[in-house]
Amino acid sequence: MTTDPPSLFAAADDDSRPLADRLRPTRLEDVVGQDHLLSDDAPLGRMISQQRLSSIILWGPPGCGKTTIARLLAERTELIFEPLSATFAGVADLRKVFSTAQKRREVGQGTLLFVDEIHRFNRAQQDSFLPYVEDGTIVLVGATTENPSFELNGALLSRCQVMILRRLDAPALDALVRRAEHAAGRPLPVDADARAALSAMADGDGRYLLNMVEQLYSLPPSDAQLQVSGLAEVIQKRAPIYDKTQESHYNLISVLHKSMRGSDPDAALYWLARMLDGGEDPLYVVRRLVRFANEDIGLADPQAVHQALAAWDVYERLGSPEGELAIAQAVVYLATSPKSIAVYRGMNAATKAARATGSLAPPLHSLNAPTRLMKDIGYGKDYRYDPDTLDGFSGANYFPDDVEREIFYRPTDFGHEQNVKKRLEYWAELRLRSTSDRRSDD
Repeated sequence: MTTDPPSLFAAADDDSRPLADRLRPTRLEDVVGQDHLLSDDAPLGRMISQQRLSSIILWGPPGCGKTTIARLLAERTELIFEPLSATFAGVADLRKVFSTAQKRREVGQGTLLFVDEIHRFNRAQQDSFLPYVEDGTIVLVGATTENPSFELNGALLSRCQVMILRRLDAPALDALVRRAEHAAGRPLPVDADARAALSAMADGDGRYLLNMVEQLYSLPPSDAQLQVSGLAEVIQKRAPIYDKTQESHYNLISVLHKSMRGSDPDAALYWLARMLDGGEDPLYVVRRLVRFANEDIGLADPQAVHQALAAWDVYERLGSPEGELAIAQAVVYLATSPKSIAVYRGMNAATKAARATGSLAPPLHSLNAPTRLMKDIGYGKDYRYDPDTLDGFSGANYFPDDVEREIFYRPTDFGHEQNVKKRLEYWAELRLRSTSDRRSDD
């Protein structure tokens, strides 16, 4: 049975609470944007229907409903809701919660322990949950904005199911605005474009959206609707979610790298802009560009690494924001360059072979002989100076005498490597001919 949402102006004590809190759903069916978890045939939906809630980790961005879902899960499964914030709680707080939960269990009452920002607990604090989760003293529901694989220890993860919450999409955000309008008893004082802009500014965060809506309702009444330009004047733009030390940092540099590898300059520019707008150090980005130029382009375009190094140099000389254009230029150049990992693969194969063969000596003909003794024992014997040969190529073997010749570097047919490949094929033919000539002389 659906109940009408409370009025925004019902009572003085209600007015003091933020709009996002006043409109917090009172039923799981009213939670928006998370049907993949809460519908009848979804993981949490099945747990609720069976009245058997296991310990879970709710992983998702800010403002997607983690706390609300945890509270409503406790109500639907008739568990006592015990909230705790890892930001403020310590060992003493945990002991108190565990002790109280044990006493409840003795009289047949279960406890849902909700730990917000659970990733902020250290390893020892996380380990303290284990015996109480295992014996059923508590049902743990942890909330985190960070990747649990990196932030929670394996023992705790093995005892919990990770549920991934999604950032709220446009329909979900629009549903929240409509709820606010219904509660206020009047439409939001914005036109259609400003309404869409409001949703974009929220960036998937329902709490932030409702905070902006509350700001708009606090404006003096007016018959005119705010346009996008006016909206920007009364509401501050939300800072993008980007933590240079956490997963978003690695996710964005990964997608930038893969966009360039996929020869998509437009996507690459988008992710570059996201990183720079989020406060990433431009020098970190440009260092990754230098790596990309060597690893993913190599000799397919030998100028690629020079473009990356030039962007580094320009940025160090000009700084932001002018120097960021040089980084953008390098990103576009790298994204549109032919790609080859032939050198990368060749180095990996050569490293494997070098480790397998140990410390074999170079062939004697390749060694300098600055002393008479070295000459007497064969250093430099039969060495042929390549520039003095007829073809400028002697065909000599430079592998250790006891190692079969291997091909590590296999150039592609892309870009400059086409020419390199032809040159190597020509030298291979000369080497084969030279080997045949020596055998016939023997």
